[in-house]
Amino acid sequence: MAADRSSPASLTPVVFDRALVRARRTAALARSGGAADFLSAAVIPELADRLSLITRRFSASVVLAAGARQFATALGMPERIGLPLAADVTDHPGADLVCDEEALPFAQGSLDCIISGLTLHWVNDLPGALIQMRRALRPDGLLLAAMFGGDTLSELRTSLLLAEAQSSSGASPRVSPFLDIRDAGALLQRAGFALPVVDADRLTVRYADPLTLMRDLKAMGAGNALVSRSRRPLRRSVLMDACEAYVQQFSDPDGRVRATFQIIYLIGWAPHENQQKPLRPGSAKARLADALNTVEHKLPRWSERIAQVRDQRQVGGRHRIIPQIEGLDPSKFLAFARSHGAGPAAADIKRHQQVEMLVSVAGEG
Repeated sequence: MAADRSSPASLTPVVFDRALVRARRTAALARSGGAADFLSAAVIPELADRLSLITRRFSASVVLAAGARQFATALGMPERIGLPLAADVTDHPGADLVCDEEALPFAQGSLDCIISGLTLHWVNDLPGALIQMRRALRPDGLLLAAMFGGDTLSELRTSLLLAEAQSSSGASPRVSPFLDIRDAGALLQRAGFALPVVDADRLTVRYADPLTLMRDLKAMGAGNALVSRSRRPLRRSVLMDACEAYVQQFSDPDGRVRATFQIIYLIGWAPHENQQKPLRPGSAKARLADALNTVEHKLPRWSERIAQVRDQRQVGGRHRIIPQIEGLDPSKFLAFARSHGAGPAAADIKRHQQVEMLVSVAGEG
C-alpha cells in the first residue's frame, strides 16, 4: 500500500538509508568481535563521567547503542544505573532487544534513564526520536546522549567537494550532515525536556594519509549512507585530487593529516513539578556579596553592555547572547580553535573541550 503523503510521518525528510546503516554497522561489529571502535572508546568514559555527577540511582535504565551489551559493560556505573537493558540498533547478538531509534518499543513512563551512545546522528527524524525518549521516561527521568556534531569530518567534506566540483560530473554528497551544537539545546526544549545541558568535545585524529581515514570509516560501518548519494563509484582521478587537496590544506608539519570528530553531549530531564525553577527577578532576600563576604560592584547599564555582545541568535522565541572579550581578534581565535582537537594512538590524540558561555534572555520576537 502506498504511503499517505499527507500523514506527519511522510513529511519527515528521508536523509539516511536506515537499512544500509544497520547492515554496515552490524557487519562492522561482526568483524571486530563486538569490540568498541576508538570513537566509542573515547565517548564511554565521558558519558560515565557525566553520569557520576548525578547522585541519584536509576532503577529502570536502558543503553541504546551499536553493540549495546558491550557498550553497557564498558560504561559500568552499577551504583547509578544498575544492570541496564541493552537495546541494540544493529543485529549484533548479545543484546536484550533490537530496536530502531525512530520507533522505540518502550511504553510511556516505563524508564527513568536512557543513555544513547553515538546513534542519533543517523536518525532521519531527530526531534521525533527525542520526543519518543521523553515520553518513555518517567517524570524526572534522565536522557544522556552522545552524537556527532557539525564539525565532524569537515576536512574530508571540504576536500571531496573541492575535487568533485572540478570534475565534469559535478559534486555529490559524500559526508553526512551533522547537528550544529547551537541547535542542540533548542531541540531538547522542543522535545519537552527540562533543564537541558549541551556541551561538545572535539577529537582530532591524525592519519598517515586520507585513504587510511577512509578505510577506518569503512571498518567502523560509517561510510556514506545518504539517500541522495551517487551510486557511481568515485573515479580514481577525483579521489586522488581529493587526497591531494586534503594533504595541502589539513596536514601537519610531519606530513600526517588531521580528521575532526566533534562529539555533542546532551543532558535533559523529563519534566517534574519538584524540579528547580527560576525565581522571579528581584525576589532574593539576601545579598550574594554578604554570603561571599566581598564587595558588590554594580554592572554597567544594558546599553553599555550591549556593545560587548558578539552574536545574538533567536531560537524558538528565546535569545542566546554570547559575550565576547573585548580586543580578541576573531581570526586568531579561530586559528587557535582549529589547531586544537583530539584520535587512535596516544601520540596522535588531542582533545579540545568546547565551552560556550550563554546568557539566556526570555522574550518573544
